[in-house]
Amino acid sequence: MPRKQYEAELKRLHVELVKLQRWVVQEGIKVCVVFEGRDGAGKGGVIKALTDRTSPRIFRTVALPTPTEREKSQMYVQRYIGHFPAGGEVVIFDRSWYNRAGVERVMGFCSDKEVEKFFAFTPLFERAVVESGIILLKYWLEVSPQEQERRLEDRIRDGRKTWKLSPMDIKSFTRWDDYTRARDEMFMATDTSWAPWHIARSEDKRRVRLNVIQHLLDQIPYEDVPEESEAKLPKRGRIGTDQSPDYPFRYIAQRY
Repeated sequence: MPRKQYEAELKRLHVELVKLQRWVVQEGIKVCVVFEGRDGAGKGGVIKALTDRTSPRIFRTVALPTPTEREKSQMYVQRYIGHFPAGGEVVIFDRSWYNRAGVERVMGFCSDKEVEKFFAFTPLFERAVVESGIILLKYWLEVSPQEQERRLEDRIRDGRKTWKLSPMDIKSFTRWDDYTRARDEMFMATDTSWAPWHIARSEDKRRVRLNVIQHLLDQIPYEDVPEESEAKLPKRGRIGTDQSPDYPFRYIAQRY
């Protein structure tokens, strides 16, 4: 997609996201959005596009690190529940409790019995989430092996992106088929009428960002909340020429 077309569409969608934000705050709505997918599928880019023009106090992104020893002893979903939205919030999970069905399972960080318990528990858990009044949206970003390899190679070469490449990405690179089987079993166990999975093709980064944002907007019946009045800057008093010239301000060097 040409950049000019992409930026025009993204601007339009950002305006709608701001309208959604105002409505969520006014009505006390609770929204929880889950993003899953293979390494390099584009989750970070979609989330950045989704939150770029919204308030971080209302659109909160949650990306949890490796669980601590204490968290490992808790009920599995416990550390995620603490980040769930209150009224007037949209919480976006950059990976979620579905780590158990994906990376933890494939890389041997949990047992088969724990995975079975997760599959049995999760639909019930998500039903309780939805029945509590939370709008739950689950997205899986689907990328081809060729495009994933290209993106991971780019992370190695581009010094701006090396932080995105973890040792786990390298270890899991050769486990494509294992991840495919894990994904399919996850869908079969947790794709429910009350919390369905939405699949987004992510070969084209620009298109997937626009498609996901538009889909998210379509899932929430928000209304435009009109401003009380058009904002106008008041007249400012006279600004004098005395700018404390005697104070030694530490200006940074203007190198550009």
